[in-house]
Amino acid sequence: MYRLSLALIAVAAPACSQPVPDTPRAEAARIETRGLDAATMASTVAAAERLPRLHSMVIARHGQTIAEHRFRGPSLDTPVNIKSASKTILATLTGIAIERGVLTGADQKIAPVLRADLPANPDPRLADIDVGDLLSMRAGLDRTSGANYGAWVASPNWVRYALARPFVDEPGGRMLYSTGTSHLMSAVLTRASGRSTHALANDWLAEPLGIRIPEWPRDAQGVYFGGNDMLMSPKGLLRFGEMIRQGGTIDGRRVVPADWIATSWQSRGTSPWSGNGYGYGWFTKTSSGHDVHFAWGYGGQMLFIVPDLSLSVVMISNPNPHPRAESHLPELHALLDQGIVPAAIRGSGGA
Repeated sequence: MYRLSLALIAVAAPACSQPVPDTPRAEAARIETRGLDAATMASTVAAAERLPRLHSMVIARHGQTIAEHRFRGPSLDTPVNIKSASKTILATLTGIAIERGVLTGADQKIAPVLRADLPANPDPRLADIDVGDLLSMRAGLDRTSGANYGAWVASPNWVRYALARPFVDEPGGRMLYSTGTSHLMSAVLTRASGRSTHALANDWLAEPLGIRIPEWPRDAQGVYFGGNDMLMSPKGLLRFGEMIRQGGTIDGRRVVPADWIATSWQSRGTSPWSGNGYGYGWFTKTSSGHDVHFAWGYGGQMLFIVPDLSLSVVMISNPNPHPRAESHLPELHALLDQGIVPAAIRGSGGA
């Protein structure tokens, strides 16, 4: 779906303010490419630099950050809105909560935890929704994203509104992408732990990773937005990705259970828009025969992990593009599929 030539990107996109050398091999000398083919990466960086919506791109391989590029926008250390890539962070917090006994498992029913916000005459199927259904977007409730998003966020109680949506499928049925479903997960974590989702993110992720996760918006009841508007820097998101790629450890410290990561990467539904698989907060595809697991935030906030190439890639874009469209998402996938992955295959320590 994302077959788009890097050469076409370079030609079609407007030139940036700083000129890009015409000879990729000459440019290769100044780009750090340990483990990546230098000429391929030079062409890829040149194409990336010409994408007006792309702010930054950082790459790690074999546990080392080997490329840091800020084309425009905030610095690589500045926390930025990662949009719906927040859903991936939320799913990771859920795995830690299960490991710590805050939740009993992915099969735990959510209705008892959210009892205070159930509708007056609840649909019996609400009792069947479990944690795994929320994480995989298979709750069966009508979506609160897309055309329904505005009414949901304008409601006085986001949790109650999401729970009162009519069922359009059975719990555990097809994937129905809905930020309200993710917000229910944030509420479950908050009610079950007695602590805010922000506090959990700080203690369970930010502290062991040595990164910053500032406060992000909350609903009127104080539940931190589940599945949108979380703030992480490009370098911080890359460090999170590297921890995940390494099976849940960083600097010899266990952060996330390894089996939870494997479980999260298992596709349980299929996106009706991209055709990519979706597990617990992670999309999945293949690139040159290699499995890729990725977090995807609106406007082009991307974390790609290619486990068998020991590769993690972060791309941060303008979070509020005008016109409002995901129009440059194919270009971002092309940078990975036609540039970075081939560079890793050709580079030292490749496939």
